[in-house]
Amino acid sequence: MCNEILFFIHIFVCVGLVLYASKKTKNGLIALIILQAVFANLFVVKQISLFGFSVTCSDVFAIGGILGLNLFQEKYGKDEAKSVVKGSFLALVFFMVMSKIHLMYSPLSSDTTHVAFEQILSHTVRISLASICVYWIVQKIDIQLFAFLKTLFRSLPLRVGISLVLTQFLDTFLFSLIGLYGIVDSLFDVILISFLVKCIIIFCCTLFTQFARRKDVPI
Repeated sequence: MCNEILFFIHIFVCVGLVLYASKKTKNGLIALIILQAVFANLFVVKQISLFGFSVTCSDVFAIGGILGLNLFQEKYGKDEAKSVVKGSFLALVFFMVMSKIHLMYSPLSSDTTHVAFEQILSHTVRISLASICVYWIVQKIDIQLFAFLKTLFRSLPLRVGISLVLTQFLDTFLFSLIGLYGIVDSLFDVILISFLVKCIIIFCCTLFTQFARRKDVPI
């Protein structure tokens, strides 16, 4: 199956589960927000070809997490959304520390998995810290921005779309600047291509958000 088809299936599954959780279970939605934060940091090391460009496999999770946070804030309020951000940040720090401890164990001579774990989990300290710091900044800004947009627009999909575009541009720019400056040949190309791919995901998310309608959520 080609990457482009998998890409849209990926979006459909992630966004669909976020929308389902937003309607059915508060704790389930919190779990998905936190899991997608961890997955975004774990899967960022895999690069793929998408629409002729080189991208990572983590963008869907990054946007899915923000979408989940916006829907959570819409239903449960700003203060509770802040507690979810703190939980996500704690999970990211825990994941980073546990990854390092896991790699410090000496494997048996018969072990065949340690090399694979090293390739996946041995992110550079710079990239790991950049990812965690940028995630914290973007999530905090998103909460304030989404609350502000609610005073301007009644439509939930419109607010979600605007919030995702602005926060993901900030996410792409900050992570590329902090984590990749001096490593990649063209920082501008990395930012442009990554943001364009995110815009495709955001467009799909905005359409899917139409299905998140509730009696207590005006759209």
